[in-house]
Amino acid sequence: MVTLNARLLAAFAVMTIGLAQAASAADILVGDAKSQPESLTVAPGGVLFVGSASSPFVYKVRPGSSTAEKFIDASSEGPGTFFFGMLADGANNTLWTCQLTPVPGTTPVQRHTALRGFDLATGAPKVRWNLPGDNTMCNDFAVGPDKALYITDTAMGRIFRLPAGSSNAELYLEHRTLNGIDGITFLNGTLYVNNVVFNKLYRIPVDSAGKPGAPVDIWMDQPVKGPDGMRAADGKLFVAENGGGRILAITVSGEKASVTVLKEGLKTPTGIEPAGDALWFTERAIGKAESMPMPK
Repeated sequence: MVTLNARLLAAFAVMTIGLAQAASAADILVGDAKSQPESLTVAPGGVLFVGSASSPFVYKVRPGSSTAEKFIDASSEGPGTFFFGMLADGANNTLWTCQLTPVPGTTPVQRHTALRGFDLATGAPKVRWNLPGDNTMCNDFAVGPDKALYITDTAMGRIFRLPAGSSNAELYLEHRTLNGIDGITFLNGTLYVNNVVFNKLYRIPVDSAGKPGAPVDIWMDQPVKGPDGMRAADGKLFVAENGGGRILAITVSGEKASVTVLKEGLKTPTGIEPAGDALWFTERAIGKAESMPMPK
């Protein structure tokens, strides 16, 4: 027979678990509903940085706060300037961002884009590297096992590599299957990228000399529409699926992958980042940065 005390203890345990999950979830309006937060990142200590695809601002949200403060103001860069990728590089005290500025008088609109690095604490500019070309799209990046920063160029189908301590990146890989490249991350030392236009996931093979080869298509066991931001944790790839309105966990095995839906019904999720016991993501269409408990 279950005693009353045992029942109370069980109920308390359930309530405690519920409170813990609630404590690791957040729903933050970034400026306003039209701020279009495209990407986000969490710095050591729990500070959240969120970029805006509709304004020249990067926002900062302090731990425990639901208020987004302006942290970077790039309005002097030219009309229409906005931000895509965000990555907090704690080891180098750097916030990496992708800055995009329209070229005046071009139809259709062309953009000049730059990799920007800012001090994580103060927002002071540290690094600026302009992507080569007349119409580029710096989108996202990841720090590799070699401590270099790997950068995607969606418009031109390229990956660039910025060596640790350098201020100038070099072309790492250019390939026709990368036209539309978006998210990028390393899983167990292996580089993976996705393609937001053609709904693909690729592994980038590297030979013994460190030279990358042609992207290897990873077959996913269900359709994924518009894979966008992508990060790795706990042996999985976490993906914001902007076209399907879902947050996904992808388990890769060789050249095949199993897709698990973690959350659905979202309004254009584009950015994602695992951080401790929380999985952060953006809903670009409604101006929000949100989190959910990390799946076990």
